[in-house]
Amino acid sequence: MSREAAELRSGSRDPSEHVDRFCGLVERVDPLIHAFVPEPGRHDRLSAGARALSARYPDRAGRPPLYGVLVGIKDVVHVDGLPTHGGSALPPGVLAGPQAVVVDRLLAAGALVAGKTVTAEFAASAPGPTRNPHHPGHTPGGSSSGSAAAVAAGLVPLAVGTQTVGSVIRPAAYCGVVGFRPTYGRIPTAGVLPNAPSFDTLGVFTADLAGAALAAALLCDDWRAGEERAGEGWAGEERAGAPVLGVPGGSYLERAEPAALRAFEATLARLERAGLTVRRVPLFPDFAEITRQLQTINRFELARSHADWFARFGGLYRPETVASIRVGQGVAAEDRAAALQARERLRERVAGATAAAGVDLWLAPSATGGAPEGLHTTGDAVMSLPWSHLGLPAVSLPAGRTADGLPLGLQVVGAAGGDEALLGRAALLERVLAETA
Repeated sequence: MSREAAELRSGSRDPSEHVDRFCGLVERVDPLIHAFVPEPGRHDRLSAGARALSARYPDRAGRPPLYGVLVGIKDVVHVDGLPTHGGSALPPGVLAGPQAVVVDRLLAAGALVAGKTVTAEFAASAPGPTRNPHHPGHTPGGSSSGSAAAVAAGLVPLAVGTQTVGSVIRPAAYCGVVGFRPTYGRIPTAGVLPNAPSFDTLGVFTADLAGAALAAALLCDDWRAGEERAGEGWAGEERAGAPVLGVPGGSYLERAEPAALRAFEATLARLERAGLTVRRVPLFPDFAEITRQLQTINRFELARSHADWFARFGGLYRPETVASIRVGQGVAAEDRAAALQARERLRERVAGATAAAGVDLWLAPSATGGAPEGLHTTGDAVMSLPWSHLGLPAVSLPAGRTADGLPLGLQVVGAAGGDEALLGRAALLERVLAETA
């Protein structure tokens, strides 16, 4: 994305021609993968937007960072002029609301909204029609399926998704792109349909980490410019400043498939051969209890978020979403409160274990394996579960493929609030993996 943005700002790409090319791609490619929500008049809307940008910024030197860059927006995020359906069958207008802050920031940076991208119903588990661009018979992951697929198919260089448990990291891995989920609350969620507000986090998909860093600097609150360059000077045996990598011991990693674990171990070996330190640290001995806590909070809040809509339109909800809401309706408020308190204690324990082990980044598979075959499921979010529960920032880097050619991802997790350092240090890992491929 960084290169495309630079070309648009410099004038070597014209925004109107860029729009024409995109719309032609959508006409040819999207009927095969269904990344975008259909939009009558898309070309006319985008052409008008491109002309307005060119008129507003005739001087190349004054053009904003994302001048003319086309961005896909997950269909749980409100955009003025485009309806929000949330992947559901609810009547038009029921879900309407003010434009999201994240969209305001993108437009202020010069971006053009390419359109709404397909989501699982209400960013939960009922899949949309999107297919994996690498293997159309396999899921792209969810719930940010359309956003991940749109970037993987080369339709847009940047797309916005949301993650409650695993809805950025997992589809990024399945689709072979970079997915960045910042620290919980770092990007305001105002103007986004809620799922479980204690977890809901906006994130982005890009083709490489440089694009994610550019987007993060524009979208995250209080970005500390410069800190994302951590580790840039490290190479080979020059270990000063290189991050110490932690691998969680215990039953957590056992949730991944054997082939995915073998690939993960091979990735760790490549990093160690490059001179990086990898430490295996017991971290989640009570993983089943962590899972129970998250599900208690998640289901309770999903039911509460949909209380009004579900009371009026429950018959239009998909069976998977209905089942989750029904479970949430049976969760007592005091049980949610107890789970939230337990989460605070877990945060303290993990922070203490991280400091004691001298770990800078935690590593894990981004998903349990390659994208499952079929479109009846969005896959298992369990590899993201503890990190989402804790609200920690994470990025998924492409990291090899299965024997069937399905992409795999390396999940890199940083400290709360340390998004800048996470992206800088992850760039080092991205470089090492590229050099040792």
